[in-house]
Amino acid sequence: MFTLEIDGKAIAVINGDEATARDLFTCDGFKEDIRTMTIDGQPIWNGTSDLIVRKANEDEIEEFEDALASDDGEGDFEPDAQHEAEGDGSDDEDEADIVFLVDIDDEDEDQVLDA
Repeated sequence: MFTLEIDGKAIAVINGDEATARDLFTCDGFKEDIRTMTIDGQPIWNGTSDLIVRKANEDEIEEFEDALASDDGEGDFEPDAQHEAEGDGSDDEDEADIVFLVDIDDEDEDQVLDA
C-alpha cells in the first residue's frame, strides 16, 4: 500500500502497487479533485506543493483496512474518464481502492454555509 503525502501530511492511501499509486495520485482528474475538495474550508492541494507517494506505514494501513471494513458500498463513485479511455479492457485486476486519511468537508455543509 502507498500513501499520498502533501506538505508533510498523509492525505490518502491506495491498495495498489507503486506504479498504480503514482499513476492515480498524479493523474489530472485526481489532482483536480484534491484542488477542489476542502478540509476546514481550505483546498487539500494548492496546485503547487509536491505530491509525494511513499510506502504506507502501519497506522495508515490499519486506517485503510478499517475504512474498507466499515464501507457500506454506497459512496459516490465517479469514474475517471482519462483512465477509462486509457484502459485496456482488462477485468478488475487493475482496480485499486483509495481511502482518504483526512476529514474532507461535506459539500452539502458548504452549500448551507454559503447560503
